[in-house]
Amino acid sequence: MCVGSKRLVVGMTGASGAIYGVRLMQILHRMDHVETHLVISDAARLTLQHEMGLSVADVQLLADKIYDVNEMTGRIASGSFQCAGMVVAPCSMKTLSAVASGFCDNLLTRAADVILKERRRLVLMVRETPFNLAHLRNMQSVTEMGGIIYPPVPAFYCRPLTIEEMVDQTVRRVLELFDIVDDRIVRWEGTT
Repeated sequence: MCVGSKRLVVGMTGASGAIYGVRLMQILHRMDHVETHLVISDAARLTLQHEMGLSVADVQLLADKIYDVNEMTGRIASGSFQCAGMVVAPCSMKTLSAVASGFCDNLLTRAADVILKERRRLVLMVRETPFNLAHLRNMQSVTEMGGIIYPPVPAFYCRPLTIEEMVDQTVRRVLELFDIVDDRIVRWEGTT
């Protein structure tokens, strides 16, 4: 890893919205100063295929390091693994629940647990509507532990014309939470 570069763990789960994880990885793949560590849940395999016609291998080509979700001894399972943090995009309610309760049943949820215990930045792009009380309580719990709940709600002030523009704006805003800046982000300039 080069001096001044960052490591970012990216998790993808089976929630609808595979495009968020894929676009995140595509944008990061073009950045020389970010090293990505990718873990994809079993359910995400199905969502990737159904929503985007992609295989796990297609997405893994965008990552610097890849991990099997059942590989509990992966580097990202340890607090000694130095990184800027972790994004789960998209984040299912199952994964949210596991993170909120500290239930580390796979490498993805263990990595998120490690991020929280080490007081690093964890961003969960939760995908579900409407929210029930269990969802809201789990979001509150993760927030109280220092995580950031970031539902991928589109910003319309930038007047997106395509789904891709809406997704890209959201993903770029998420990356800014890790001080990873993409100059193609559209910023609110106020009204004229």
